[in-house]
Amino acid sequence: MYMKEPTQRISIRALTLWRLYGIIQAGIVALLVMGTGVLTYLFDWPMWPILSISIVLALIIILNIGIIPSVRWKRWRYDVRDQEIELQYGLFIITRTLIPMVRVQHVDTEQGPLLRKYRLATISISTAATTHKVPALDEREAEELRHSISSLAKVAEDDV
Repeated sequence: MYMKEPTQRISIRALTLWRLYGIIQAGIVALLVMGTGVLTYLFDWPMWPILSISIVLALIIILNIGIIPSVRWKRWRYDVRDQEIELQYGLFIITRTLIPMVRVQHVDTEQGPLLRKYRLATISISTAATTHKVPALDEREAEELRHSISSLAKVAEDDV
């Protein structure tokens, strides 16, 4: 039996956040390119190291700023039901995970400085085996989701 994909999406502001992460990564590689360029000039090294790092920089810019955030946002979906939580995510390989409510031990919200700046939060759903995350939710939605999952998990636990 085929189940339809989850319907809830993460915040559209996740695109901006993930592109910012890509810019930070590109900046680090750009510093590496500049450092290699200076060393190439000072020590008369061959040009291939700077050219290869420059190609890596171009790929990081194209992929991590242009393509991957959009695909990642389109694929990330979730649903919270009475008996389970369903997650769907991935770039090339799409993973769908069902987390039974009776397995949920606790739910946390996480918020680093960049998430806080964009008023986003990540939900962490802990089971005995692992922790599942729903990234880049609006702060209010994350709080509501945390309370909702916590309540549903308690009810599911009481039913067992």
